[in-house]
Formats: sequence, C-alpha cells, structure tokens
Amino acid sequence: MEIPKEIESVSKKIAEAGFESYLVGGCVRDYLLDKKPKDWDFTTNAKPEEILKIFPDSVYENQFGTVGVKTRSENSATALVEVTTFRKEGKYTDKRHPDEITFAKTVEEDLSRRDFTVNAIAIELTSDHRQGGAGKRQATSNKTRAHVATPMSLIDPFGGQKDLEKKIIRAVGNADERFKEDALRLMRAVRFSAQLGFEIEKDTASAAEKNAGLLEFIAKERIAEELSKLLMTENAADGIRRMSKLGLLKYVVPELEEGVEMEQNKHHIYTVFEHNVRALDYAAQQNFPLELRIASLLHDVGKPRTRVFKSDSRGAKTYRGKKGDWTFYQHQYAGEKMAVEILDRLKFPKKMIEEIALLVREHMFVYDPELVTEKGVRRLVNRVGPENIDNLFSVREADRIGSGVAKAVPYRLRHLKAMIEKVKKDPISVKMLKVNGNDVIKELKIEPGPKVGQILSILLEETLDNPKLNEKEKLIKKIHELNKFSEKELQKMMAAAKKKAANVQKRIDEEVMKKYFVK
Repeated sequence: MEIPKEIESVSKKIAEAGFESYLVGGCVRDYLLDKKPKDWDFTTNAKPEEILKIFPDSVYENQFGTVGVKTRSENSATALVEVTTFRKEGKYTDKRHPDEITFAKTVEEDLSRRDFTVNAIAIELTSDHRQGGAGKRQATSNKTRAHVATPMSLIDPFGGQKDLEKKIIRAVGNADERFKEDALRLMRAVRFSAQLGFEIEKDTASAAEKNAGLLEFIAKERIAEELSKLLMTENAADGIRRMSKLGLLKYVVPELEEGVEMEQNKHHIYTVFEHNVRALDYAAQQNFPLELRIASLLHDVGKPRTRVFKSDSRGAKTYRGKKGDWTFYQHQYAGEKMAVEILDRLKFPKKMIEEIALLVREHMFVYDPELVTEKGVRRLVNRVGPENIDNLFSVREADRIGSGVAKAVPYRLRHLKAMIEKVKKDPISVKMLKVNGNDVIKELKIEPGPKVGQILSILLEETLDNPKLNEKEKLIKKIHELNKFSEKELQKMMAAAKKKAANVQKRIDEEVMKKYFVK
C-alpha cells in the first residue's frame, strides 16, 4: 500500500514552506498494519494562520489548531485532510476536555499527549523538501511494514510499533493519568482492542478498572458514540465481555450486568449475559447494521427481572436438576421497556429506539408449523410492519445461535417465512384492482349488494388473464359490459372466477414453498 498522492502533496507543500509535518494518529497505525486508513491527519510546527497561507482554500473553525485542507480528491478519505499544530494540553477538570491548549515546539511533545502508544507514532514524508529537515529518525520495522514505497522517517518515542507487533493496547506514559485526563479513553481502550483484535496491557487494564467510575463524567452522547463504534467491530462480543470484566459496563448499560452468571432453564446452556453477548456475536459476524446488533444484544435484557421458579403440581416452587426450572414470562415486554430506557438515556435517535424496542418486544413470535395460521401470520405482519419483518427474523436468528443451537434458520422458521411471503403478496385479492366497490355502485347507479361483489370477482379473473386490463378506464368499460348480464349469469361467471383464482393461488403457494425448501 502506497501513500496517496494527495497526502504526499500536502506534506510537500508544508515542507517547501519551511515547516515540519508528520502523519499521525490512526492513519499511521492503520498504515503500519497494512490497513486502508479511513482518513489522514497531519501535525505540524506551522501555526494555523501559517497553514492557511499555504492552503488558502481551507477550513479553520475550531479552537484546537486544526485546519481542514481541501485536496479536491474524489476519494472521501483524502478529500479533506486535517492539519493540526503541535500542541500540549493542561489539566482536564471535566475528565474529558483540557482546560487549556497551548502550542508545543516538537512532535515528541505532541505525541506525549495522546492516548495509546499505537496511536502515538508519527511518520515524516519527503523530509528532503524542507531546509534543515529532521532527516531520517528511525526506519520502519520490517515486521510491521512489508515495504515502504515513499521516503519517510518514523518517530516512535513510546514504543508503539513494538506494541503493534505484540498486539497490545498500552497507555502512553502513566495509564492512571491518561484515564483521569480523559475518561472516554476507558471505552476507547476497549474499542481499539476489539477493532484490532488486540489485548489490553496489564497495567493499562488495571488502571482502567480502577478509574471505571469516571465514565459518569462523560456526556451520554459521547458514550453512545464510542459504544456504537465498538458494536460495529467484528469482535463486538469480546468488547462487551471486556467492558464487563473491567467494570465499565455497569456505567454504560448496567441492565446487561444483571444477567451475569444468571442461569436459565434446560433449553439454554449459557447464562443470560453470555446468551445476549453470543447473539451480538452472530449479528456482528453476519455484518448486521447497528440497530440489529443492539437489538440482538438487548433482546433478552428483561429476563433477569422476570425470572421466577416454576411451581410443581402442589404449588411449591421447585429446583429440578442441575439447571433451575426457571420461567421468564413476558420478558419481551419488560425488555422492550428497558431497551427504551437504556437507549433514551444514551441519547440514541428516537426512530432507532422505536425500531429496536419493537424488535425486542416481538422477537418471541411463534413459528411452529402446527400452531401458525395464515390469520396469525397476517396479524404478525400488521403488528410489526412489512418493512420490519426481515429484521425481526434476523434478531430471531441471533437469538437461536446465541442459545447454542446449530442452525440459524431451521425448517420451522423457513416455513413461517414462506407463509409471510404468501400473505404479503396476496396476488388474487380484489384490492389489486384499480377500481373498487364504490366505483361499481357509482357507474351503474345501483345500491350496495351481491352484484357488486360478483362484478369485482369477474374483473379480477380477467385481469389475471390479462394484467394490461388493470387500468381504471378499461375496467369501468368492462363494468358496463357486465351489467348487461342477468344475476344468474353473473353468479356462474363469478364461480368460475373464484375457481380460477384458487388455482392461481395454489400455483403461487407451491412456488413460495419451494423457494424456502418446505412442503
């Protein structure tokens, strides 16, 4: 992977103006791991007003010394490059933002304020363009980079490159101080470990556990943002487990903690907490969107508050065998309420909260073929909404895999999917016609009665034969033609129409069932 030409150009222009510039942060970390950076950031000894002179068509609307340099690239990752003056920070009274920001003199000072060693590495490009340039600082490790196509020097005062090789997340300097400066770093440590598949270094983990309570100082919107990033990683389930182990989860989603070490009934081999986390893992492996990952994680969050022992025939509460004979009646409704409270507390968007709450409430739908009727399926579709059916099935799949079963979509679930598709299509309903009973009454100037239904049934039969007939003008003309027939003749024609419609429905049903491999 090579450095994009837009990035080299920004570096070259800063160097030609006589200033230092270094790629820094996540883009360097990802680049050294041979991953494609999502964006590119520079740090420089040039002040913001000097950066603006080098790049007149740029944006500077903040107090952090960051200038947004436009590159005119069609690639979103390189279209706007952030260039920030070296800076150092004062105390963090609010545990999130520095009380004051002052400009630093060296890149090493700038790197010392960063969170983790893997994010505290800088790369200088094309240093030979600058008079009195720093020159080569350190060659990039062959273990970390397969090749280096662009002349560069690497500045790594805190051993971030070694930590990349060891796959660990380590705080820069004193971990306790780093977390006290910015408590959101507690969640960032977990998020980076999940995102990169790294472990958290022992002293850093201990400091995180010690300072977990500082998360209470962080705005809920920021917590939600970090939680969302964590949930969107491939290792989201491990991230939630690590949050619980470090004592962070009880300050973010304490309701999930209620299920830790809480056994279920004989149908479940995992605790409530582990079941929820494994459901999340399935959602992550299937690359589900954020709302489905959250719904999968929270789908059984109501179980701890509804768990009771099942009573035996004498009315006594019993404990049978190794697993308790527990019941969780109406846990989905308790879970719906809790999900709303959790997500509202974390300031998630209202529309997302409503969708997730619905999925939690409805995830217990019945799908046993011997119990499911078309009437019941229609009620489910109407209750959930056709637009949410597929998402509901996705959450149920996560629920099944989280329970330890082998198949996400067994025969019973496929059978229900087939029935839902049938009722959603409803291909032989008179509702598909471009006219209705009121049109028949108006055109023929008649009172409501059997004749109206007879005519609509006959029209439906003819449109099944010839879909092009299903236009209002053509159907109105046909209504007047049918009015010439006697009631007895219309009855015979309607009977023939119903028989034909039934045959069409049967053929479609067979095609749908075949699609889902059910009989």
